[in-house]
Amino acid sequence: MENKNAVMTLEQLKKLRKPIRNINAERKKKLNRIDRLALWITTRVGTMGFFFVIFVWTSLWLMWNSLAPVNLRFDPYPAFVLWLFISNMIQIFLMPLIMVGQNLQGEHSEMRAEADYEVNIKAEMEIETILLHLENQNKLILEILSRIEKKDN
Repeated sequence: MENKNAVMTLEQLKKLRKPIRNINAERKKKLNRIDRLALWITTRVGTMGFFFVIFVWTSLWLMWNSLAPVNLRFDPYPAFVLWLFISNMIQIFLMPLIMVGQNLQGEHSEMRAEADYEVNIKAEMEIETILLHLENQNKLILEILSRIEKKDN
């Protein structure tokens, strides 16, 4: 607003108002397949379900190769070389994908924060205008009251 004493009308406010953006829809349109895959993996890997799958798989693998009959063991105790190799490959492939997914989630959070800021600025302008209108109404009411009191005296 140019002047704090100038009261904006509703029409002036409407002209200043930009349409509210749907950040989620905008972001979704911008993602390519690899980004969507990274986000999908990031959201799935970061769950207790994934933890339990890895925990059960590791427990079964280690128990089988420690307690099963020697001729049925395929990854001998104590080294568990195959298990270590597979675990490391999973980690090597998941780490960069999770980092990409987290970066995308961070960018999305920043976009949402910026949109929230824009909404807050709009709300602040509207509230300020309402307060100015109320202030103006208070002045008018006081003026009317003083005129009524003068008439009564």
